[in-house]
Amino acid sequence: MKRSGGGLAGNPLPPPWLSWSVWGLGALLYLVGFYQRVAPAVITEQLMAEFSIGAAALGNLSGFYFYSYVMMQVPTGVIADRWGPRKLLALGAGVAALGTALFAAATSLWWADAGRLLIGAAVAVAFVSMLKLASHWFAPRHYPLVSGMALLMGVVGGVAAGVPLRLLVEAFGWREVMGASAGLTALLCAAIWLWVKDDPEDAGYRSHFVGGHDRQHTPVLKGLGEVLSYRNSWILLLAPVGLTGAILSFGGLWGVPYLRQVYGLDAKSAAAITSALLISWALGGPLLGTWSQRQGRRKPLYVLSTALALGGWVAIVFLPLPLWLLVALLLAVGFAAGNIIIGFAWAKESVPLRLTGTASGFCNMGSLIGGMLLQPGIGWMLDRHWHGAMGGGARIYDASAYQAGFVLIVAAIALSFLLILFARESRCAQTL
Repeated sequence: MKRSGGGLAGNPLPPPWLSWSVWGLGALLYLVGFYQRVAPAVITEQLMAEFSIGAAALGNLSGFYFYSYVMMQVPTGVIADRWGPRKLLALGAGVAALGTALFAAATSLWWADAGRLLIGAAVAVAFVSMLKLASHWFAPRHYPLVSGMALLMGVVGGVAAGVPLRLLVEAFGWREVMGASAGLTALLCAAIWLWVKDDPEDAGYRSHFVGGHDRQHTPVLKGLGEVLSYRNSWILLLAPVGLTGAILSFGGLWGVPYLRQVYGLDAKSAAAITSALLISWALGGPLLGTWSQRQGRRKPLYVLSTALALGGWVAIVFLPLPLWLLVALLLAVGFAAGNIIIGFAWAKESVPLRLTGTASGFCNMGSLIGGMLLQPGIGWMLDRHWHGAMGGGARIYDASAYQAGFVLIVAAIALSFLLILFARESRCAQTL
């Protein structure tokens, strides 16, 4: 059949339920990835005791997820542009299942690190693939909303790795729970392979992709070189390092032990607070993305929200706060960090549409670089300020040690704020 600019001429657009179901299976892998990203936060004591490690080694164990995730972002974007997201998502789910099983059965820190490394590399395909599916299965005006919903799906996984995971670990043990997680991820692999299509044209519908079904691709190195030639690509890579890195470091690893040791909370209460931080982040994503779309501008809201995050973290780190005010500020900085969704839309608009997969992968590296650097960095600072206290086979750190570690968060967000001031406004218009 003859193709028009929006797909096969004369065919209807895909029904919403089909678009959401195709996209939703990719989103489930992102949910799994986010669950794995923050799961160490509620099993810090078990991991430190089981493998006889301190905060720096624990930060590194959690960080292995980020090391491979970040390394995979640009290759993932390039491959998504060339091969399509279906194969990537199925392969990613399969390897994630294998990595999770390896982590669950690890007999030494080396094997646990290897499992986390596999998980990070595998789930790295999810977000870029979701964005690629969104550009084909949804109208362009819905892109910020779908991107925000992607973050929401991820945070659902993060919340599942909070109180629910803690309860399951207490009931069955962390190894058993991770083993069950591996089995569910393997089932997701099969579902993606059987149901997901790269483009509505593959299912007999008309595509939403502006330029038609993009079967012709820019050569890999040329495409990457083009993306790197845009100033916004670099700025929107580096700006989320502090913003999202703070959320991933506090909500994904150090928040629970901090709240337990400094504020005297039990594990479930501490996990509930870090889950609330992630939920606030999830709400901020689609709302900030939609507001910037309505304004027709990206930069003002991104700058304002980054300033809010910086002020909030300064207060959290340097002021003696009652618990209620600490929680309120965590909710505020979580919401502000949702501006990552503005950044994804902004990065997409800053390059030609045929390069969106590569650009999305490149810019998505920034949020993960934050976790990759800050999680072990904070752990290193904690060990430097440890006074020798132990409990249940794990090290105990006091308030001054956590303050020294969290100073890294403030410094990273200050850099984010300075960088975003130099970004070029896209006015919500796609570069062609």
